[in-house]
Amino acid sequence: MAREDTEDAIIAYKDILAQIIDNRPSGTRQRLATELGKHRSFVTQITSPTYATPLPARHLATIFRVCHFSPAEQDRFLDAYQVAHPGKLPEFGATEKLRHLSIMVPDFGDERRNRLLEEAITDLVQKIAEISGPPD
Repeated sequence: MAREDTEDAIIAYKDILAQIIDNRPSGTRQRLATELGKHRSFVTQITSPTYATPLPARHLATIFRVCHFSPAEQDRFLDAYQVAHPGKLPEFGATEKLRHLSIMVPDFGDERRNRLLEEAITDLVQKIAEISGPPD
């Protein structure tokens, strides 16, 4: 895909995301920043269609959870995301619906360490989903 086509595809899924977030209660972007362990400016860059900054696939599950995507919204967004980033979706996100699962984990009192723990758990779940799927 040409660079301009890729940028247009990124803008397309970010436009969907921006519409969804705009229909959520105020403070959603700040909650998203907190959940991602990032500054609000990062959330603005990855969610605003005015920035061509791609949205990392590892953040999708958190965005779906925090923004309370409906199944239809999730499907629409993932279809557009897949156009922009073919083959970049986590395997469980590409073939099945995501569902929210809450677990209690220690709070290390440090944003970086908390985020690293969350990313490690997310990576583990993705690997389990990959090996539990149909054989190659």
